[in-house]
Parts: sequence; C-alpha cells; structure tokens
Amino acid sequence: MWDKPRLLNWLANLLYALSVVLMLYALVFVVVHLPIFPLREVKINGELAHVNREQIKLIVAKHLKGNFFTLDLVKTRDAFQKLPWARDVSVRRRWPDQLEVAIEEHQALARWGNIALVNTHGELFQAATDAELPVFYGPGDGVMEVTKSYGNYSQILNKADVKIAQVTLSPRRSWEIKTNKGLTIALGRTEMDERLNKFTGAYQSTLSRLGLQVVYADLRYPNGFAVRKPEGLSALLSKELAAKKAQLAAEKRLLMMQDATVKPVPKSIPKPVSKTVPKPEVKVAPKVESEPAAAAKMTQETT
Repeated sequence: MWDKPRLLNWLANLLYALSVVLMLYALVFVVVHLPIFPLREVKINGELAHVNREQIKLIVAKHLKGNFFTLDLVKTRDAFQKLPWARDVSVRRRWPDQLEVAIEEHQALARWGNIALVNTHGELFQAATDAELPVFYGPGDGVMEVTKSYGNYSQILNKADVKIAQVTLSPRRSWEIKTNKGLTIALGRTEMDERLNKFTGAYQSTLSRLGLQVVYADLRYPNGFAVRKPEGLSALLSKELAAKKAQLAAEKRLLMMQDATVKPVPKSIPKPVSKTVPKPEVKVAPKVESEPAAAAKMTQETT
C-alpha cells in the first residue's frame, strides 16, 4: 500500500475533502444556531371564528422552539392541528423572520348524537358549541351518507318553510326525519327524494293552508302517504270551540246590557184633562101621608 503513490494520493484527497465538508457543516451549524436569525413574527391566515388569540399565544410559547432555520415545521403544524376547531393547517417560513400559519376551521353542520360535531364535509370533530344544530343518528360508517342526504332533504323541505331538526339512518338503511314543527316523516329505504317531493307539494297545497296539525307522516306507501293527528286533538278543539261560543254569548249579553242603558226614555205624553159638566141636583120631596092613614098606622103599632 505504501509503495502505491496513486492510492495514497487518492486517500489523501478523500480525507481532505471530508475535512472540508465537516468544517463547512460545523460552520453552517454554528451560524444557523446563532441568535441572529430569530423568529420575530407569527402570521395567522384564515377566517377564524372559534380559534382565539390566547390559544395561538399558548402554542407559540410552548411549541415554537428554535430560530428561523432550526424550527421544526412538522411539530409546529401538529401543534396547531390539535386545536379543536382546526380542520387543516399549513406552516411555512417567510424570509427573513416570519412564520406563516394558515388555519382552516371546521364549519359545524350538525351534531352526531351526543358524541361529536359534524362539519360540512361530513367529518366528525370534537368541539363545544352552544349553537342550535340538527342532530344526526346513524351507524359509524354513515356520517358522510347522512350529511349528503341532509343537504338534499333540506332543499326539498325549504320549499314548504320546514326545517329539519333530526335525521336518523337505521342499521337497515331506513330514513326518518323530524322537523322543527314536531312532524316526524318516515321515508323508508328507497325513492326518498321522490317521496319527500310529493309530500312537500301536498303539504304546501293542502295541509298547511287548512291549518291541520300533523305529528306523523308515513311516506312508505307506493301511491301516497298516511298522516296522523296528535292524540286528544278533537277533544281539545271541542273545548276551544265551546270556550269561543261561551265568549261570544257573554259578549252578546254585554252588548244587550249596554244597549239597554243607553236607550233613550220616551217623553211622557200628558193626559188630556176632561172638563166634567156638573149634573143638575135632583131633590126628592118627602112623601106626606094623609091623616086617616097616619092614624091607622098608629093604632096598628099599639096593638
């Protein structure tokens, strides 16, 4: 080996190159870790309604370690991705001292039972909200299916000014809807959109105009549907009708009493005074008896 100058020269050049590379790496390492390249600004992009400033400050203080070159972008992205309302996060450096973070928030569409929330993409996420949202029920693999069907059913029922409060997909893939007006609609497993369109047309033209309250509609019939009124509705209507009649009778009596008090009293017509003509007084003279008759009367009395 020592008597081979070419091999020795090649080995010497290799060692020289390695030393140069190591020196450059050490120089770069030292320069990169110098405090002359700090991150001075973190810019958050996106329309944020639920991610607040305090949450961002906490992540920056806890997870952003290093300067402009040494910051681990993967760990930084994962830290922002853990925010409850963050659906997608992208992170990149911006020369010379800026970090840009783009956050896409979840748009809550409904609740998946009492377990989680459902976004507009049919994805489950864990977050808290006080908003009034419809409730979805279904098998674990049916989140996307329920989300798409909810959109279709909402468009159909909006024509009748009816909002969906609950959508249920059974394990047998049978659909049921509950509305904000207390109406339960059984759609079945086939031709759901067509059945709902027919029912919506009938609801607009007949049921809503008549003011008929319906609590259940079964659309699983081939040529129509069946509806059910709430229990005790007829008794309630009769009571309301009797109360209205009593109220009308009381108002009528009150009006009659008011008319009696307000009715003008007719003026009394003076009676004509009749002038009586005095009748002539007739005097009857006493009857004078004759002397023989008087004497006879006296003798009769003495006997």
